Amino acid sequence: MASVGPGFAIMPLAEDPTKGGIDEESEVFDEQPVAPDQFDPKYETSKWEIWAYYSYYIGNNGLTLFNFAPTAFQNLLSEAAGDAGTLRFAGVNRSINSIVLVCNGIGFAIQVVLFLIIGSYADFGHSRPNILIVLSIVAFAIGFGWMGVHTADKWHVAAGLYIVGLIAYQTTLTFWTAAFPGLARNTPQLRAKADQYTSGQITRDQYDYADTLQRCRLSNMAFYIQSCGEIVILAVIVGVLYGVNVQASQANNNYGLSVLIAFATGVWLLLALPWFGLEKRRPGQRLPPNMNIVMVGFWQLFRAITHVWRLKQSLLYLIAYFLLGDSLNTTVTVIATLQNEVVSYDTLTLTYLLLVGIAAQAVGIYSFWWVQQRYQRSTKTMFNAVIVGIILLDGWGMIGIWTQSFGFHHVWEFWVYQTFYGLFVCPWYSYSQIMISEVTPRGKEFLFFSLFSIIGKTSSFIGPLVSSAIIDASPNRNNSTPFYFLFGLSVLSAGLLVAFLDLKKSRAEQADFLRDEELVREKLKFESGDGSLRS
Repeated sequence: MASVGPGFAIMPLAEDPTKGGIDEESEVFDEQPVAPDQFDPKYETSKWEIWAYYSYYIGNNGLTLFNFAPTAFQNLLSEAAGDAGTLRFAGVNRSINSIVLVCNGIGFAIQVVLFLIIGSYADFGHSRPNILIVLSIVAFAIGFGWMGVHTADKWHVAAGLYIVGLIAYQTTLTFWTAAFPGLARNTPQLRAKADQYTSGQITRDQYDYADTLQRCRLSNMAFYIQSCGEIVILAVIVGVLYGVNVQASQANNNYGLSVLIAFATGVWLLLALPWFGLEKRRPGQRLPPNMNIVMVGFWQLFRAITHVWRLKQSLLYLIAYFLLGDSLNTTVTVIATLQNEVVSYDTLTLTYLLLVGIAAQAVGIYSFWWVQQRYQRSTKTMFNAVIVGIILLDGWGMIGIWTQSFGFHHVWEFWVYQTFYGLFVCPWYSYSQIMISEVTPRGKEFLFFSLFSIIGKTSSFIGPLVSSAIIDASPNRNNSTPFYFLFGLSVLSAGLLVAFLDLKKSRAEQADFLRDEELVREKLKFESGDGSLRS
């Protein structure tokens, strides 16, 4: 699928530090309630800014460096390996699937280091939009670079393009999603709700629910519109593939993969331009005294780790998020490698499969959003439904360890998989991000952003490396054996989330946390003598 994996682009709940400055004590002691979000008119979200936000996501749909680049890489590996089915990579003779998983792990390990260095730009100052532009340019260069790599003798170059491209793709999504809270909480709709709450027309619970729905709406609509746009792009790609006659020979098929990566990159470039020009550059946090932009990333991560222990429900979600994200991310990668083998890397078939999957994805994400609105279901209820789909997916793959009759061994299964995945699993990428916002205290989004991001990145490289080792250690190098590990992870994380995670308790913990923070802040101001806050 063209969706980003759960550990790939963790939603940085940053932006707009003037918001979320909730004064819990004023709510307790004052007769006049204070809205938790305070609005600056010059940063009010316009419909054109929202559509520019959607436009970037349509372009950065994953077809370039997340879908077809891995296929092109695996295809060249298969040709280079020949009948032996193995190649020497990283000092060891490995199967094709094992090499892909190792490269995945390397890519995400590098992302962890890179994110520690530049991740704070998503939180502090005004540089986040510029970082996104630079990272996007790198991604565009990698996408166009695939035009020169379509023969088996260049599989080493393909490995480099794959790893760097994966890093560029995921980091662009990270810095793009960093704009999400600022957009959602600056909308005219939430401004109206804040006015109603301040005037006493609605309760705090009603305001919080409106805030949740606004974040759900923006996140789900971005995903839905991206899916619809991606269908159009894929339809054009089918015509492009017929134009280069990919079915004429293996060489044509290889070249066709490179052409469509470059074509989709060109589309991404054009659709990114509106966002680069129309985004309102909302300010991030100010740097703490005596700290530079790189140091603050490590400082922020340390503070998040030390603070999360006081928020038991947030910590519970963090642990389960790590396990389930690891499982789903690796599951998608393993199934993709199996799919590529079963359809013999046929570019047209893979494109048709994606068309079905993306169409199902659009229906799935819109249906989840409609059900939530229509029946007023909580975010956690919708999230639990996605978890069931993930468990069924891993169970399906695990059956394939024991039999060749079922379990991702036949072409028809991948048509069913694309439909099932789009309808019931893809909403994960929206609801898992919304759940992060549910367990993060207002005004502390910056603090917890780094922690969830690092956890997500870590889960994204551990799973592939473990799965690669399982394949290499299994008899006959059975590519389905990682599903033992993945099914267990999914069930364990589901048990934690469904049975123990309580968002009402989380909100109460967050309120206590913020109240204590306010008391500490006042104490520090008093001790400083000049009213300045010392961290």
